[in-house]
Amino acid sequence: VSAVVKPPEPGAKYATVRVFFGTDRNLTGKQTPSLMFGPERSSSMRYGFSDVSIPANHKPGELESPSLWRLEFSPNPEKHVVLLRSTIVPKEQYFSEVAARLNASRDSMLLFVHGYNVTFEGAALRTAQMTYDLKFPGVPTFFSWPSKADPARYTHDETDIEWATSDLKQFLDDILTRPEAKNVYIIGHSMGNRALTRSLAALLTEKPDFRSKVKEIILAAPDIDLETFKRETAAALVGSGCPITLYASSSDLALRMSMEINGYPRLGAAGPGLVVMPGLETVDATGVDTSFLGHSYYGS
Repeated sequence: VSAVVKPPEPGAKYATVRVFFGTDRNLTGKQTPSLMFGPERSSSMRYGFSDVSIPANHKPGELESPSLWRLEFSPNPEKHVVLLRSTIVPKEQYFSEVAARLNASRDSMLLFVHGYNVTFEGAALRTAQMTYDLKFPGVPTFFSWPSKADPARYTHDETDIEWATSDLKQFLDDILTRPEAKNVYIIGHSMGNRALTRSLAALLTEKPDFRSKVKEIILAAPDIDLETFKRETAAALVGSGCPITLYASSSDLALRMSMEINGYPRLGAAGPGLVVMPGLETVDATGVDTSFLGHSYYGS
């Protein structure tokens, strides 16, 4: 039984999942949970937890949301996956709470790093959904960098993920340093993999003791220059001995657009350039996703 999933109360029609976060986004001053963190950079990291509702009629892989076709004009926890609240706590209290949760849940943590065009709210919802659908028994955590959450501001996100790399590295360091964090499973999506792969490659080289704690690294649809990955990151990451799985797809329109913008093939694209190398499990997920851009299959 997960230490962070609260089953429905008697008569209630939704469960609640508590997910922990670290973010270098700006505080907006707004009280609405979905608007608490904005798309700009913050000079300091903030830590806390978010509570997310999962409706009783939830379908695995889905993020149920209001639909105008069903005359739904606002989120309803009994029907939708909703960010109910977010609470910021001091760093020391945060890691103390995480340690307590780890001790109560097989010393396991799921860490998610989101991609381009994602809000803080979107990252929280996806982390909760994956935790619930996987029946993950440990502590779900996500790192949210200041994506502009605007499809037209791709290059802004490219700059911000570079800026956030040092913060993510420190966040990973703080987590893996905890003696309670013995089984850490890491999922990076899309552009988030740029910071994740660099951070992990450096950390696992600098601190080899961390390698035994990282049980799985999942690179989902990574928007990374393929040749840059091979040349600068692959050796350290694969050489760490940590299990690594790459999910790629030739149906991923978002990565096709990225290739048009950047001019070079992406690591998450399948087809003739599909990366296969010793120490890296490669899954060709072409045809799996039915979403508009074919870029979010990792969620299911």
